[in-house]
Amino acid sequence: MSEKMEGAKHLYRFLTNLIITAVVTVLFAYDWINWLNILLDRPFLGLGQLTMIVIYMVLAIFFIYSFGGYEVGVSRISHGSIGCALASLIVDLIMAVMTIMMVGYRRLAPTIVFVYLQLFLVDVIILFIITYFGTWLYRKIFPPYQMLQIHGEHVNNLDHKMSQRRDRYVIAETIMGTAPLSEIWEKIDKYDAVLINDVPSELKNKILKYCFDRQKRVYFTPKISDIIVRESDELNLFDSPLYLSRNVGFSLWQRAVKRTGDIILSLIGIILTSPIMLVVAILIHSYDKGPVFYKQERYTIHKKVFKVIKFRSMIVDAEKNSGARLASENDDRITPVGHFIRSTRIDEIPQFFNILKGDMSFVGPRPERPEIHEEYCEKVPEFDFRLSVKAGLTGYAQVFGKYNTTTYDKLKFDMIYVQKASILLDMQLILLTLRVVFQKESTEGVEEGEKTAK
Repeated sequence: MSEKMEGAKHLYRFLTNLIITAVVTVLFAYDWINWLNILLDRPFLGLGQLTMIVIYMVLAIFFIYSFGGYEVGVSRISHGSIGCALASLIVDLIMAVMTIMMVGYRRLAPTIVFVYLQLFLVDVIILFIITYFGTWLYRKIFPPYQMLQIHGEHVNNLDHKMSQRRDRYVIAETIMGTAPLSEIWEKIDKYDAVLINDVPSELKNKILKYCFDRQKRVYFTPKISDIIVRESDELNLFDSPLYLSRNVGFSLWQRAVKRTGDIILSLIGIILTSPIMLVVAILIHSYDKGPVFYKQERYTIHKKVFKVIKFRSMIVDAEKNSGARLASENDDRITPVGHFIRSTRIDEIPQFFNILKGDMSFVGPRPERPEIHEEYCEKVPEFDFRLSVKAGLTGYAQVFGKYNTTTYDKLKFDMIYVQKASILLDMQLILLTLRVVFQKESTEGVEEGEKTAK
C-alpha cells in the first residue's frame, strides 16, 4: 500500500470527523440561539453564545472520541453509530442540566428537556447517515489489504476472526514459518501487509526487520513478554539505549483516587438502578420461587477470595451435576429471565455492593472462580500475573474481548491493562462499557460441552 494511499486514508477520516463535529456543533448552535438562549433572564450576546457553543463542541469531541464514534471506515457501522448515539445522549444530558440551572425556573424545565431530546434524536439520525455512507464510501475508495499470513505450529482462529472484516483485511495466502526464508521474503514482496501469527520470536524479529526495510504493514499477535516490554520507560543515562520495565500498578495517590471513585460510582449505581433491581428480583423469584441472588467465590488481587454477588440467571443448583463451568451459547441451565438479564448485563448490577465493600473495583481484570483460575494456570502459568491489581466489574478484556474469548487472549488483554493502568484509562474503559452493553456478540457463550474458554 503506497504512502499516498495511507495519506489519503488519514485525510478522509480527518474530513469525516470534521463533518461529524461540525454537524453536532451547528445543530446545537441553532437550538441554543433560537430556543434556549431566549429563556434566560439576560440572554447571552456574542461572546457568551460562542462560549456555550464551544463548551458543547469540546464535550462532543471528548465523548465521541471516547466512544469510538470517530472511527468511520475503521470500526463496524454499528459500533460507530452506537458510539455517536451514546456521546450525543451524555452531552445533551450534561448541557440540559446546565441550561436548567442557568435558567432557574422549574416551569421551563420541560421545555428545555424537550429541546434537548429533539436535538438528541436529530443528532442520532444524521450521525447514523454520516457513519453509514461515510463507511460505505471509504470501503469503495480504499480496498482491503491483501495480506500474507505467516503461521506458526500453534493452530488458532485469528485468520477466521480477521476474515470477518473482509472490508479491511483479505488473507490472500498463508505460508508456514518453517518455510525457507528466501521463499518467505518472496511472498512478502507480493502483498500489501503481513500477518505474523504466533511464530517463534527469532523468526518474528527477522520478518519485522525485513518488512520495516520494505515499508510493509505488519500485524502480529503479541506474546506476554511483548506486552510487558511495551510500557517500558526510556532511560537516557548512558550512551546506550536502556529501557526500564516496572510492575508497580497504581501509585499510592492513584489508589486513593480510584477507591474514592469506586465508592462514589457504586453508591450512584445502587441508587439509580434500585428500581431495576427491585423488578428483576420479583421476576426471578416469581419464576421458580428460588433465591434472587447468587453468591460465588472469586479471586481478586493477590488471590484473595471473596464472594461475588449476582442476580441468579440459572436454575437452582445449576452446577450440581456438571461442576464449575462457564455458560455455553445455548445453555439449558439458563432461565427465561436469565437470558434477558445476561444479555443486558443486568445480572451484574448487584456487584455494585462488592465494589462498595472493597472486594472489587469498577475497572480491573474480571474475577475468575478459583477452580477455573487454577485450571487456566495449568495451561498458562502467567495467568496469575493478572492478579497484581484488584478485580473489576469492567476492564480491558470485558470491553475488547467476549465472554468466550480464549484464556490466553483474556490474559493478554488483562496484562495490557496491568501495564497501562491509570485513572484516565479507567475513565475511558467505563465509558466504552456503555457501548459494549449494546453489542450482542460480546455475550457469546463457550461452545457446547466446554467448561472453560480454551
